[in-house]
Amino acid sequence: MMNINKIKETTLKCGILPVIKINQSKDAIPLAKALIAGGLPAAEITFRTTCASEAIANIKKAYPDMLVAAGTVITNEQADQAIQAGADFLISPGINESLIKYCQAKDYVIIPGVTSASEAQLACTLGLEVVKFFPAATSGGVKAIQALSAPFSQLEFMPTGGINEKNLEEYLSCSNIICCGGSWMVKENLINEKNFSQITALVKEATNLVKKIKGVKL
Repeated sequence: MMNINKIKETTLKCGILPVIKINQSKDAIPLAKALIAGGLPAAEITFRTTCASEAIANIKKAYPDMLVAAGTVITNEQADQAIQAGADFLISPGINESLIKYCQAKDYVIIPGVTSASEAQLACTLGLEVVKFFPAATSGGVKAIQALSAPFSQLEFMPTGGINEKNLEEYLSCSNIICCGGSWMVKENLINEKNFSQITALVKEATNLVKKIKGVKL
């Protein structure tokens, strides 16, 4: 379990949180190894497959210092599975007050998705400091995040959805965005084909891009 300050510190340093769908738990460790080799010791393993919790457990056992989030958590049961697997924190695509309070009662960080002022206000009411902005590209992108930041300056954002190497700089140059979720360097077909060397190469390109962007503010 990781507190919100440590999560913010680590994700800010990474710049990118790879959003990963794993279909076979046996791919988890070589995938983690590929990410680390590329200079990005972080991952969001989505609960869009039945082996998500096993994949998280495999990674945390092999690489305990790697930052691993459980993504697409939408039920209390999934939250329990992710926590038991050793996920450092949880991410939800939308904001569910009941789920958030359930995680808070367990002293576990959950980062819910928001796209509107009403949802951002609810996040603040629930005492959250960081929210996901999803789906980012189709919900107004950086301009929408900047608009939400005016009345909700206490919130920091982790946008996901439609972000890639072409628009990453636009997002990371925004001062209230701590990192971006993306899957372009960990595409499902590359994992299924076990092309981990290509994943490492794409991750290296992404981390080099982050290094070039760092320090730029809109």
